[in-house]
Amino acid sequence: MNIKKHIAVSESGVLFNGSTGDSFSVNPIAAEILEMIKSNLPEEEMKIKISDKYDVTPERLDGDLYDFLAHLRQLNLVEVDE
Repeated sequence: MNIKKHIAVSESGVLFNGSTGDSFSVNPIAAEILEMIKSNLPEEEMKIKISDKYDVTPERLDGDLYDFLAHLRQLNLVEVDE
């Protein structure tokens, strides 16, 4: 998964879609996930990093991460690797 080229991401977690002019603000954990995506970290490694840093059950982590990544896809902010 990669953030699309026309999407700018600030360190504070603001995304700007240069194609549409839309902007989105995310919480600090989502900003960390965006940084992991920018670093081309596989989803399984994202889960390890998040679970090492935060007290979250594997089930909750799986669900929340899946929902967030699905939302990014729905908003057309990321592209999925083949």
